[in-house]
Amino acid sequence: MKYAIITDVHGNELALKAVLQEIDDLGDIEEIWCLGDMIAMGPDTNEVLDLLFSRQDVQMITGNHDEAILSLIDGEGHPDDYKHTREHHVWVAKQLSTENINKLKELPRVIEKTINGTRMVGIHYHMEEEKRNVHIKDKPFFTILDPTLENMEKMFGNYPAHIIFFGHHHPEHFFQNERQIYLNPGSLGVSKGDTAPYGIIDFSNAKPIISLHHVTYDKASFLKRFETFNVPQREIMFKLFYIGE
Repeated sequence: MKYAIITDVHGNELALKAVLQEIDDLGDIEEIWCLGDMIAMGPDTNEVLDLLFSRQDVQMITGNHDEAILSLIDGEGHPDDYKHTREHHVWVAKQLSTENINKLKELPRVIEKTINGTRMVGIHYHMEEEKRNVHIKDKPFFTILDPTLENMEKMFGNYPAHIIFFGHHHPEHFFQNERQIYLNPGSLGVSKGDTAPYGIIDFSNAKPIISLHHVTYDKASFLKRFETFNVPQREIMFKLFYIGE
């Protein structure tokens, strides 16, 4: 029994298709966990959501960008922490189909499952217990910490789980101690490289085995879409997330 973990697709249909094709070609992945931020940054809003929602093997949760855009759509304001992305979020909100809006609103913030005695939790990023149900404007997600074992233990050490899967911070995180494993496979859709990362957890043996994978995709064609669709704030996003060192 194997599960795939993906996160932070960020509106990148080409990267998502490449990863899903590799997962399908493997032929032995029972379920895919998608850990939030399916939209924003990239131009492919409905394309990404249509693809994910069409599959019966995908379990999804919301991320901070998903929730900030839904807040705009619902007339509930825009988080102060995201002032720098407001123009882009407004653009994404206008792209979203009514069907995808409604489906996004139904998604939880946490996935939990136990397999062969191994308890797993999927969450976009750490949320303190008292903030698990607060609105995105009230900053439910913890401040991003550097990827170290000490910081993972600080955030997730009290979670009632053996393995914590998460995203939000785009670099890969893979740490473990005697009690827990902490995995963020890295942002599938946002990187300065030409590959899309994801993870696999294999329950075939007595102890689960985690492996990290990278799939090459046509990043040049992806970047051209920003110009084609006149995506707002694309120049700063190119500089920060997609191009160069």
